[in-house]
Amino acid sequence: MALQTLQSSWVTFRKILSHFPEELSLAFVYGSGVYRQAGPSSDQKNAMLDFVFTVDDPVAWHSKNLKKNWSHYSFLKVLGPKIITSIQNNYGAGVYYNSLIMCNGRLIKYGVISTNVLIEDLLNWNNLYIAGRLQKPVKIISVNEDVTLRSALDRNLKSAVTAAFLMLPESFSEEDLFIEIAGLSYSGDFRMVVGEDKTKVLNIVKPNIAHFRELYGSILQENPQVVYKSQQGWLE
Repeated sequence: MALQTLQSSWVTFRKILSHFPEELSLAFVYGSGVYRQAGPSSDQKNAMLDFVFTVDDPVAWHSKNLKKNWSHYSFLKVLGPKIITSIQNNYGAGVYYNSLIMCNGRLIKYGVISTNVLIEDLLNWNNLYIAGRLQKPVKIISVNEDVTLRSALDRNLKSAVTAAFLMLPESFSEEDLFIEIAGLSYSGDFRMVVGEDKTKVLNIVKPNIAHFRELYGSILQENPQVVYKSQQGWLE
């Protein structure tokens, strides 16, 4: 039986996705609006849904999206899709976000990233922003048959496991491992020093052990560096 997310359903995600241009190499939704978290956000049944759209041609995609969803963009929309794409690719983590959008009755934000930029981040952790998101449970709504992208998604998870091993003792629990993995993308995040909940990583992992196990179980079973006692939730 498929693991359950919050009340937000697959149908809801697909209906929201239908409001955007179809040319997506990958689309996923993440965060407390999808997977239950402990702490202050645990009761946010109507929490904002966070989407990421990966596109092969961001200029063409933004051009179509501006025609469909002009109101989603800031004043940058008057500068056109090429300027938006330039800002997306050359500033920050390579992602352009539109936020606080009402879509299909839900509050959402969505980030747009070039497929090439995402693959580079997955393989080399250039920013570890979207790659970091994908090291934690997310709900993938759409993914194409791009072999390079699929291979990079898998490599990102295996790299996260290897990095976590280096920070753990000779034996440890599944929870210990998943906390290390979930914390990778926050390690250099200034928000974890000022402004962010210090227990954020723990709040993400504890209610979602089963989702982390689903994401990493086969990688751990096949990894020659570790003996994975899945029934006991223990690794050596």
